[in-house]
Amino acid sequence: EKLRDLEDRLNKRVIGQAEAVSAVARAIRRGRLGLKDPSRPTGSFIFLGTTGVGKTETARALATEMFGDEKALIRFDMSEYMEKFDVSKFIGSPPGYVGYEESGQLTEAVRRRPYSVVLFDEIEKAHPDVFNILLQILDDGRLTDGQGRTVDFRNTIVIMTSNIGARTLLTAQGRRIGFTPISASTDKTFELEDNMYGGRSYSEAKELVMEELRKTFNPEFLNRVDEIVFFHMLSQSSMEDIVSLLLKKLIQRVEDIGIQMQVEPEVITWLAKEGADPQYGARPLRRKIQSAIEDLLSEVMLDGLVHAGDTATVKVKDGKISIEAAVTALQKVEADLSEANLLNVPNRATEPNQMEPKQPDQGGNAAAADVLAGEEE
Repeated sequence: EKLRDLEDRLNKRVIGQAEAVSAVARAIRRGRLGLKDPSRPTGSFIFLGTTGVGKTETARALATEMFGDEKALIRFDMSEYMEKFDVSKFIGSPPGYVGYEESGQLTEAVRRRPYSVVLFDEIEKAHPDVFNILLQILDDGRLTDGQGRTVDFRNTIVIMTSNIGARTLLTAQGRRIGFTPISASTDKTFELEDNMYGGRSYSEAKELVMEELRKTFNPEFLNRVDEIVFFHMLSQSSMEDIVSLLLKKLIQRVEDIGIQMQVEPEVITWLAKEGADPQYGARPLRRKIQSAIEDLLSEVMLDGLVHAGDTATVKVKDGKISIEAAVTALQKVEADLSEANLLNVPNRATEPNQMEPKQPDQGGNAAAADVLAGEEE
């Protein structure tokens, strides 16, 4: 059941990359059902695409869906392994060398967690000797550390990400008819269709990137990989879907502190438009939500304008994000009673042996007060 529905579950987390997700799921199914060489890892992939299009998120989602926990993702930033002497960090130093007593970072991590997703981020930055280690993993499904212990990689999913070709794609996309680079544009809306790559089709753009990949890596290495997966640049509609996903998480966090938060639909469009940047993909969206909504909500909470039990509505007003706090009728009565007591005005409801006043109807009887309008960052 887990394997059959893998695409559907991954697509809920990885937005706008149905083709890439499908390629990954097919390869995982082959590995798990015993249709591939059992001596190799469950799956091995190279993820290609520009920054912020979902490559790392796919690895996180795979760790959760296949191994039940995002902590099953073992991640290595290959910019930390650019020098020859860095290679020994992976498997540990051999006998007689400094650091022999220390375990290798890669081998020890997999030895402790043999069922995992192993992510090598920006693989093109690694020293060439690193690829000898990767070849052994991809070919034999095992690796021997500096202390002579053999570590089993057959139950791992190996993912290597690369930004190879990203500059070419961004340059082509910037030349597309009607597109103005973000740095010089006042309208950040962009819709990336089949002609998003400077008039090239998707298949032509993909082949362009593959050509650069073949120039960078040896055929011996590329032939060991199960799938080379190409990630699309994100469209405006995909950006809006990602904003919705991020806002759901924010709403849950806000509910955890006792505040109900409602977001009007135009807010999603505004955030996707203002946070859009082809060069960085979806990554600026999270920062835009932080600056436009989270910071504003923090201010109104500190000013005492929104409290636990309130409902905060996020909307776009005069081209900016604003937050309105809805005060219930019951809260209004309580505030009036409190004010009456402060002024020493007699109130029969507060006197002993008097009947409580009838509680007001709370069904949608709310007075909305605009508490603050957020400035654009």
